[in-house]
Amino acid sequence: MYLEPEEPGVAERMRTAHSRARAALCLLPEQGTEAWGWRGRTLSRPVLAPDGPAWLRIACAPTGQADSTFWDGSIEAENAIPGSIPRPRLRYTHDWSDGLWKYRAELFDRLAARTAAESPTLLTAPDLPPTWWTALRAALDDLVTISTHRFSVSQQYLDRAMPRFLGAPIDTTAPSWSTAHGDFHWANICAPTLHVLDWEGWGLAPTGYDAAVLHSYSLLVPSVATRVRTELAHVLNSPAGQFAELAVITQLLHTTTRGDNLDLAEPLRNRATHLLGRAVPLPAAG
Repeated sequence: MYLEPEEPGVAERMRTAHSRARAALCLLPEQGTEAWGWRGRTLSRPVLAPDGPAWLRIACAPTGQADSTFWDGSIEAENAIPGSIPRPRLRYTHDWSDGLWKYRAELFDRLAARTAAESPTLLTAPDLPPTWWTALRAALDDLVTISTHRFSVSQQYLDRAMPRFLGAPIDTTAPSWSTAHGDFHWANICAPTLHVLDWEGWGLAPTGYDAAVLHSYSLLVPSVATRVRTELAHVLNSPAGQFAELAVITQLLHTTTRGDNLDLAEPLRNRATHLLGRAVPLPAAG
């Protein structure tokens, strides 16, 4: 989860939208922590639906600017992702606009399990039983076999961003592409029983992408980063997996230029230096 947005008016607007969706879907609010998305673009809370406990997520985008990949991701995941990959099921959606903003309410089954961490970046080591790692490997192995025309990452982005953030020369061509969750960090996976949340950005990415995301977000806890590399060695130790790591490192270093993930900047550059066998420069401005 992210912090409540600081931009004036955003939190109030999203809480109003959440209340409007509850009224439209005949839902009652329940006690529970608000779960904010990046810069207030989503707000989720527990609710009580006529058919039982549920979880209501509100997403927003400026009218006319919604990215269809992310906007329709949950609906398309519900139709395409097999039940062997544990996740909360989507019950209903409800769309509306206030003129300036477009909103989508998504009502999910509510899980008893908690996320493995409260933020994407891991700060302390979670207690993860061997069965959790087994379930994680099985879910990722099932996911890569799903056919889709969606993209989480584009080759065009890699061509543009990898030389900027990793330095040149560098081969930016992904060895292979597979279906990925796309945002497989510690606040999107539950423990000690595995469930995978927030499927809005799923699609094709360099093979090994999800394992690489999980590893990169573990770098502040070296023991867990080592465990990820061990448990997912069949992916991360392959040439495709090493490229996926560099792609993820590129994206996360890119976010640091917007003021996000600043605590990961040095560990990410150190990891890229290890993978490339050369120093990684600070990114050029622009």
